[in-house]
Amino acid sequence: MSQTITQFDNYLAPEGPAALVIREHLMPVEGNDAVFFPATYAPKKKGDPSEYNIDYENPKDKTGKNIVLVDSVGSQANRIEPMFAEDKYKGLVPQTIIKAGEKTVNLLDAGHRAGDAIARCSDLKSDLENAFKQVLKGDALPLAKLAPTSLVFGVWDSRDTQAKLPRLISSTVRAYDIRVLTRSAQYWAGASSHPVTIYDDNAVLGPIKDEKDKDERSSAGFTHVPSTGTHGGVITEGGIRRDAVLALSALKLLRSDNDENTRKLQRYILGLALVAFTKLPLGYYRQGTILVLDPDAQGEFSEVSLSGQRTPVSLTHEATIAFAQAAAKDFFGTDEILENGRQVVFDPIKAKEDLSKKDKKGGGKGNNKKEAPPASASASEGTDND
Repeated sequence: MSQTITQFDNYLAPEGPAALVIREHLMPVEGNDAVFFPATYAPKKKGDPSEYNIDYENPKDKTGKNIVLVDSVGSQANRIEPMFAEDKYKGLVPQTIIKAGEKTVNLLDAGHRAGDAIARCSDLKSDLENAFKQVLKGDALPLAKLAPTSLVFGVWDSRDTQAKLPRLISSTVRAYDIRVLTRSAQYWAGASSHPVTIYDDNAVLGPIKDEKDKDERSSAGFTHVPSTGTHGGVITEGGIRRDAVLALSALKLLRSDNDENTRKLQRYILGLALVAFTKLPLGYYRQGTILVLDPDAQGEFSEVSLSGQRTPVSLTHEATIAFAQAAAKDFFGTDEILENGRQVVFDPIKAKEDLSKKDKKGGGKGNNKKEAPPASASASEGTDND
């Protein structure tokens, strides 16, 4: 067996490291003192504006040191996972394309991965159901054949078998000691410094009848729209940091039906995890937020032993790709499934049956909200407003 396929077996050994840890210091592309925009989330009370997720040292009066969540674990996972559809990486995982009407969706873009409704209500239904049942029996290999990134970034079959696999990669971006800014704007219905006067001409649209009429005209762009005290971003005084963990201890729990298949499974999933873990974080997060590595700040890439000892890791991204390619070929035994991929069809009938079951049960378990759109989308998470 080649040295490439065995080079990381120490990570899979019972006495091997518990995890790999990365700490990267980031900065806005404009500079460390620049304004950037964290994710915003749905308010606690209906009707209130969305808000940043800020934790204060003194939460009651919101004073003292604070930390704002720039990008959550779920958001980071859904930003990273679609990388495996890129030309450089797509040979590492099966490319499953789901056709729904005139649209096509790569399973890598589905928010709940193998547990997503679009997969559950497609031709994949029986295969995924059987794979999740095998997970409950302790064999993750069938699911890895269908949707391997579900083992890397976590999956929960919340609407059916309840099978659940934890994330192996957890990544979060936070900013420390921030100052919160607000912004106001005035939309003028025209390019000049005052509203287009034709909209005030009673002979054109008639006089404004009441507040409802005024709001409707504002929404349609027929009169000026004031916006006051909305989210204006933040400035950090304590820096921005990305903390990422590859949980080797969790990866070692993945099993198949025999020792040989278990080792092939673990090597393959480790390869995918290392490739995702060592890739530089994406720069674009949302409108007004492009984050890059801070060249003046020292980061950390360490393996952490069960005793807590931290050892620096020197591992290039290209080396992880070579390992992942060898592990994928060993795991699948052929390149055909990776080269040709698979296209399946979303079945509206299955979707209606699924909804019917949910109605009879009074609603399914789990959260049907996508954790975050992929990196190509404009939003970052939940009700993130950009």
